[in-house]
Amino acid sequence: METIILIAVIAVMIALGMRLIHLLNAQHDARIAAYHFSDPLPGIGRRSRKHDRRAPSGSDHGDRGDVGS
Repeated sequence: METIILIAVIAVMIALGMRLIHLLNAQHDARIAAYHFSDPLPGIGRRSRKHDRRAPSGSDHGDRGDVGS
């Protein structure tokens, strides 16, 4: 009799574990579906050109003003 109860308890625990795993997978799938992985990131590829990046003309020192060395 005790063996049957033990087997029944083990079967119920396995069923509860399977249900928990199923619910967690469903929650994870819903979270993945809500997030669009294929959307581009907002800052990549659309960099604004606010500053002029040309090399300074004249010397190699730029705007430091230290002449001679």
